[in-house]
Amino acid sequence: MGRNNFYMIPKDFENVSWLESNLRKRPEDFWVKRGERRVLKLFQLMSQRVPAYKDLLKKKRIKPELIKTIKDFKEIPLIDKDNYLKKYPLESLCWDGKFKEKSFIICSTSGSTGEPFYFPHEEEQDLQYSILAELYLRANFEIQKRSTLYIVGFMLGAWIGGVFTYSAIRLLTKKGKYKISIITPGVDKMGIINVVKKLGEKFDQVIIGSYAPFLKDVLDDGIRLGVDWKKYNLGFVFSAEGFSEGLRDYILKTVGAKNIYTTTLNHYGTVDLGTMSYETPISILLRRKAIQDKVIYEKLFKETVKLPTLTQYIPELFYFEEIDRTVICSAFSGIPLVRYNLKDYGGVIGFREISEIFKEKGIDIIKESSREDIDKTLWNLPFVYVFERKDFSVKFYLCDVYPEIIRRALLVSELEKLVTGKFAMRVKFNRKQNQYLEVNIELKKGVVKGNDLKNKIAQILLDRLLKENPGYKFVYNHIRKRAIPHVILWDYESLKYFKTGGKQKWVYK
Repeated sequence: MGRNNFYMIPKDFENVSWLESNLRKRPEDFWVKRGERRVLKLFQLMSQRVPAYKDLLKKKRIKPELIKTIKDFKEIPLIDKDNYLKKYPLESLCWDGKFKEKSFIICSTSGSTGEPFYFPHEEEQDLQYSILAELYLRANFEIQKRSTLYIVGFMLGAWIGGVFTYSAIRLLTKKGKYKISIITPGVDKMGIINVVKKLGEKFDQVIIGSYAPFLKDVLDDGIRLGVDWKKYNLGFVFSAEGFSEGLRDYILKTVGAKNIYTTTLNHYGTVDLGTMSYETPISILLRRKAIQDKVIYEKLFKETVKLPTLTQYIPELFYFEEIDRTVICSAFSGIPLVRYNLKDYGGVIGFREISEIFKEKGIDIIKESSREDIDKTLWNLPFVYVFERKDFSVKFYLCDVYPEIIRRALLVSELEKLVTGKFAMRVKFNRKQNQYLEVNIELKKGVVKGNDLKNKIAQILLDRLLKENPGYKFVYNHIRKRAIPHVILWDYESLKYFKTGGKQKWVYK
């Protein structure tokens, strides 16, 4: 592949041994400074070679030659889908105004927040993701030592998850130094179950890439069909949405995994820019410890109700900023983007800063990583964390109700054999025009609906909401019984809310 010398991937990143070694040895400032130099270069190149961005800067009266430092860079206006991507023809958003003249893989947004938008990706982006994948597959799953079957259980088609994952893993197989095979059943539960049953014991390990709630369904269905997941050495790579540590524990217990920190990891990615960051063993350890300590949690995330996904990133590949509790990113891509507002609610925190927060509570991150035997995977990189989007909630009287709390409530042991963990919630009005919170819940296959079960679940949801959501408690103290969630039970895979084959929709407006 002919690589552009200015483009997405620093040359030394292609040597994974160099990268692994230096991520451990070099200080965080080294990576941040490299990221700053690179994002300034990206800005200058875009101002010269991307017609749409060149026009935008002219309209904003920004003179590119005056943007010389990272302080200058932070004065550049933000761009987003509405003020940039939808304002210009697709061609003018690409390098040199070329679209049809080049070769792209084109992926689509889901259109959940409006019209679908089509993003062209170049092969360099596949290579970029394959470098990140190689890092975590070596660190977490030791693919350099084990024969591996990678099952792509993400949606295929125009969506980025399946195609992007397949392309990245395929590039790893082409390197010739890993014994790794790929199969692509997509979001087909029986397809994934059958692959593991027929091929799982022929490999040292099986890694399943999928959506966490869907994967839980796969595991539960397998148990119902008599599959002993503990027979196989399984690992998991998740994407598209956050999940609780309770769900992680459930998955680990179901498959008999011993290592909390290396058996699973979650991505942070978008169709706009691809996979930008991911959970590392230390980020999982820190998130779990933060959940146990309210002071640490609030200092890290400035939140008390929602649980974010906490990941590490390489600033040279994806340069993150936090502005007004919103995540901004700059990166090379088929449509290059500078100071792009991802509209994700979250923030950025440095490794040194996070270390100091834990140190104030007497916790030494380095010693903790050594104690948990994950010190060899400790990267000196900054963190980015993201909550569920602000529009992924319902407004119940004075408070926001986020899916995360409902998810945690449904994971309690007494419901483990009764519900799948999937639900769909909305706020409705009764005949007296009083609000009520409706939670539609999917039962496991064969579980019979009944008022006793419905009331039991409603009480569990209420108890959790009162415990974890101060706003909900305030509302409950004023309206009492009317604040108890209205639970509606649905048979397994009921089409209205729980159609199989895609990401679960948790919130209905």
